[in-house]
Amino acid sequence: MSTATYMERRISLTCALVIVLLRLTDTQDAESDTAWNCCEGDVLFLLDSSGSISSYEFSRTLGFLSELLRPFALGPDQVRVALLQVGTRPHLEFGFQAHSTQRGLQEALQRTAQIQGDTNTEAALKLAQEQVLREGGEGGARAGLPRVLVWLTDGMQPGAVEGPMAELREEGVAVLTVSTGHGNYQVLRKVVTPPVDSHLYFVDIDDINIIANDLRDAIIVASGPELRHGLLDIRRAGPDRRGGGDHGRPSDGTSTSTGGQWRKLSRPGDSNFATLNDLKPDTAYRATLTPESNLDYVKPLSVSFTTLSEVLSPAVVTVSESGLDRVRVSWGPLQPDSVQRYQVEYGAIPAGKVRVTTVGRDRNSTLLTQLEPDTQYLVTVSAFHTSGQERAMSVRACTQEELPALADLQLNTVGSDSHPRLRLARLQDRPWRGPLLHSSLPLRCRDSGGQISQTSVTHAGASAGPERRGRVLEMAQGNTEMGQ
Repeated sequence: MSTATYMERRISLTCALVIVLLRLTDTQDAESDTAWNCCEGDVLFLLDSSGSISSYEFSRTLGFLSELLRPFALGPDQVRVALLQVGTRPHLEFGFQAHSTQRGLQEALQRTAQIQGDTNTEAALKLAQEQVLREGGEGGARAGLPRVLVWLTDGMQPGAVEGPMAELREEGVAVLTVSTGHGNYQVLRKVVTPPVDSHLYFVDIDDINIIANDLRDAIIVASGPELRHGLLDIRRAGPDRRGGGDHGRPSDGTSTSTGGQWRKLSRPGDSNFATLNDLKPDTAYRATLTPESNLDYVKPLSVSFTTLSEVLSPAVVTVSESGLDRVRVSWGPLQPDSVQRYQVEYGAIPAGKVRVTTVGRDRNSTLLTQLEPDTQYLVTVSAFHTSGQERAMSVRACTQEELPALADLQLNTVGSDSHPRLRLARLQDRPWRGPLLHSSLPLRCRDSGGQISQTSVTHAGASAGPERRGRVLEMAQGNTEMGQ
């Protein structure tokens, strides 16, 4: 062979290899570009590999799985797939952590061999429940993410599967079933997660590929709604306006562009709000919501906001349950995490003795007792915060006046028969029990015809001390008089 001919063949071979490599690369890129970044969850396929399944049926089922799973994007943050074969003893062909690429998954399906034996579905379900689908377990499903069980069977002699399937559903596992034989519909419809019409499929093995799209959609829906979830990115727009350090909980990172803290939240697709906790007061933030849809790209949305200034307790003080010698004082907001203690000072206005009481940080009210009747008090509530700050707020409180007891009064009739007058007089031998600024006493009267009417005698005047005896309240034709 001449040198020229050898070189021509070598160049031709090199060109052919380049073309083949380019085509392979294009194919791989196309698969990567068309992979569905649709959902995040763990899908376990329970494959009947017993002797009741012919080698032809087993091969057709593996080909169906290959087509079914090809569009999914695989990986730690995407869909993960495991394959558990049913035989006399269950055999885990590969777990969730085994394959994060389509190439690895497809090659594993091609290597899968039928194990034959009996159809011991109960043992396989026990292994699935205790190990493969167990959340957070070693090699098991991821915690907090959707879990889906797809059972592929000929439906013949399924065994006592209703109980184990019910337990899986109660644990939050979505159960889907594909029957390629003449299975018991009444049994199979009980094991799937509702709705039955989209989670239970009866199909001939030769036509199994016609359900690929429907089953794929059912897996996607079981892994979450159409809008899988939204990522909410919260970034502090800049340093703390107050100039202080970071007194909150640690954030998830630091923005290199603003120097502010940032964190991320993930919400399910059916949510329409997110609660942001542990933000700094009087601080500007920017939140960006990035929806992730199964169907189309959804434009992220952003909003900027500034948190309110910090509210220190007490911000409000109220008075209730006022009595002759007591009042209840309440305040808010209750801040047991930031307050060491509360202090309540109170004294009669204008120059009464000031008394002090201390209240624990987990209480927001106290009852002040041993007060004087009909007296105005100035009450001051102070909060001592763990940060060293103090805040106080005052309010005026009044005790009730003391009314005369009816047992100390007598009713006398005075005047002529045509113009009767009623006299309410205090008994001379009983002293006044306290100051009396205003009182109203109801009276019931019966006329000669037996009709009963009701009126009242009202007394308004200066207080009367214990030394004043015999004060008289008189009523004549609706007029009230006072006398000794």
